[in-house]
Amino acid sequence: MLKYIRKRLIISILTLFIILTVLFLLLELMPGSPFNDEKLSDEQRIMLYEKYELGKPLYIRYISYLKNVILKGDFGNSYSIQKDAAVSDLLKSRLSISIKIGIQSLMLGSFIGLILGIVAAVNKNTKWDTITTIFAVIGISVPSYVFALGLSYFLGYKLKLFPFTYDIYQSFKSSLLPTIALSMFVIATVARFMRTELVEVLGSEYITLAEAKGLKIRKVIFRHSVRNALIPVITVLGPITVSLMTGSLVVERIFGIPGIGDLLVTAISVNDFNVVISIAFFYSMFYILMMLIIDILYGVIDPRIRIAKGAN
Repeated sequence: MLKYIRKRLIISILTLFIILTVLFLLLELMPGSPFNDEKLSDEQRIMLYEKYELGKPLYIRYISYLKNVILKGDFGNSYSIQKDAAVSDLLKSRLSISIKIGIQSLMLGSFIGLILGIVAAVNKNTKWDTITTIFAVIGISVPSYVFALGLSYFLGYKLKLFPFTYDIYQSFKSSLLPTIALSMFVIATVARFMRTELVEVLGSEYITLAEAKGLKIRKVIFRHSVRNALIPVITVLGPITVSLMTGSLVVERIFGIPGIGDLLVTAISVNDFNVVISIAFFYSMFYILMMLIIDILYGVIDPRIRIAKGAN
């Protein structure tokens, strides 16, 4: 198991290094400048370029940037959003909010989705199966920002059950509506995958044999069937988790949430390259971390996977 984890850690670190390099080069090749203010004279722009060392050759800036990021965790300073403020400080205050809402959405969506998927599979071709399928189609087809607008209007503005904009003094209560809006896609996706996989598992010969031996249906479902059906569900949870972070851009704007999604939109609009690179790198790192966790969970749920890959 340790060999299995070590191999994936090395692959993850190399992947992050490549991503950081690509992000740096792409933003260097992009048109525009962080100093597009029309009030600035040519002399002032030259002074700013010298101040932030943007006039140095590309390879020197690249090596310096890698050293700062890898050795110090320093992504540089903001050029325009909050001039000369450390990017890490800008992210620190916003990151916790985005992560909290993302984790809440993932947990709520996974829990409800698993229950709906199990109920639909066990009651195949009944009204419960039909209801779950319809809900899954709606949840996948309708964007999260549509749910966000509906929840904000009806539960926030009309019924006044929840704050319809984010309030730092009522952080949990005001995070419930965006959490529900973002969790709809998770619920629909997990329910659909769980239902499909569990129906297939329940039709397997070993399940039929277990039932023939007199095992209780509840034991057959939860001890044998659900565990085998979880692997495809876990696979899809990785991309879903990251999509909750990236897909929250519009939702954060709707509810006025001061998260990293809102910060990314602002940074792109003003060409604040250091902020854009740091947030994009965070998304990539988060995605790779989720893939690593999923790989490890594969080995825990089904040891045959790590054995087949040479990790004893």
